[in-house]
Amino acid sequence: MSVISDNIKHLRKLHGWTQGDFADKISIKRSLVGAYEEGRADPRLNNLLNMSKVFGVSVDNLLTRNLTSMNIEEIESLSSDSGDNFKVLSITVDNEDNELIDLIPQKASAGYMNGYSDPSYLEEMPKFRLPNLPTNATYRAFEITGDSMLPIKPGTVVIGQYLESLSEIKNGRCYVILSKEDGIVYKRVFDYTKEHGQLFLVSDNKAYSPYKIHSSDVIEIWEAKAYISMDIPEYTEDEMSFDKLKDIVLELQKEVIKLRN
Repeated sequence: MSVISDNIKHLRKLHGWTQGDFADKISIKRSLVGAYEEGRADPRLNNLLNMSKVFGVSVDNLLTRNLTSMNIEEIESLSSDSGDNFKVLSITVDNEDNELIDLIPQKASAGYMNGYSDPSYLEEMPKFRLPNLPTNATYRAFEITGDSMLPIKPGTVVIGQYLESLSEIKNGRCYVILSKEDGIVYKRVFDYTKEHGQLFLVSDNKAYSPYKIHSSDVIEIWEAKAYISMDIPEYTEDEMSFDKLKDIVLELQKEVIKLRN
């Protein structure tokens, strides 16, 4: 059997749960638990995340580390030694077990601090799917406030990919961060956790000064992958004048007439 199969069976028995008990906790059929433990099937991402939550073990440790010789106290110590303060998040799926993207609107962002891991909170949020996103990751959408990241304007919806570890941060890229002090913010991030235990957050709008947060304050981090905006960019005089654009259209019309003749 694989490491994940052995780990699931070991952790379930450590908690004193039957296969039926465990199946109820992660909302799957008992027969599927048996298939996982016997190595006849591999858990989908949403089931892995739910297992991680009920067992109190990171997905990485579930998949790659042999836990069968450890007791509950030793397993719990793995999380405290990891250096990341992340919690396993809840996700929602459609009737075909495909993950959906939960949208956190501006008006609901304050409640996200308390409800980010609560399935009942996420059930109330709008949901959608985007066809071009890779399916091997978890995504969430956040409606951005303020003008600190212009030209990304207030009201823009940023779609982020969930990161399980701060070590996955790529310096200079944009992320949605949930932290204990600031709630939800959208910034460029520079990782100085090894040197100072801190992240430096930078706004694209130079009117806002960079600032830092301690890595232990980070609850979730999402790498920006796409955005949805109702503001369609307009041509400026520097890029192309209206008269020049009109001339291009007229030339195209002449070419079409020639081709028809």
